[in-house]
Amino acid sequence: MTQAKLILFDIDGTLIDTGGAGARSWAWAFERLFGTKIDIAEHSTAGMTDPAIGRATFEEVMQREPTGAELARLMASYQAVLPDFVASSKDYRVLEGVQSLLEELTLAGVALGLTTGGLEAAAHAKLGRGQLNHFFLVGGYGSDSEDRVALTRTAVERGERLLGHALDLNQVYVVGDTPLDIAAAEGVGAVSVGVASGRYDVEELRAADPDHVLASLADPFPADSA
Repeated sequence: MTQAKLILFDIDGTLIDTGGAGARSWAWAFERLFGTKIDIAEHSTAGMTDPAIGRATFEEVMQREPTGAELARLMASYQAVLPDFVASSKDYRVLEGVQSLLEELTLAGVALGLTTGGLEAAAHAKLGRGQLNHFFLVGGYGSDSEDRVALTRTAVERGERLLGHALDLNQVYVVGDTPLDIAAAEGVGAVSVGVASGRYDVEELRAADPDHVLASLADPFPADSA
């Protein structure tokens, strides 16, 4: 098996569960800025990027496209309260197997990064409570692109710059809990690892045809990091 040199992780449903802090932050931002109550789950699906969630929700609720200024204010308001909602969330948790896997891979010298639809500041706010930020050296974020393939490619490129050389994509793993994560891995040519710790079970992830499927990150990881 090819040794992994760079492993990129999604956040929500893969590493952590914020216990609804993100949804509460979106609801607060929409009510504050536009005086409307929303349930973000009615307007988004797992794996969407934050800019895409904000845009789609605005269009459905306001019946028009947001201006650039409106979208910027919306995302800034969301990020303004997210750290507090994460900190106060009674159901926040680091998911099974995450801490030990990240420690093991780091000790083995594997570079770890993020590939997440979240805005960069939002991503680190979510990881901060679980004291996980220090594991991740690079990332691709929703603030880089609304497209999961493009932001994953950005993460790979940043990993290559960090390591100082081009990577064989067989040495790059992308780990996520949704079919969109699997599609993003395939879109850049990386090894895809689906983990059934979010909204999709093993069979649903297997239907997306990843290279590997895990029930959780407590399962043996399919990268030879020896």
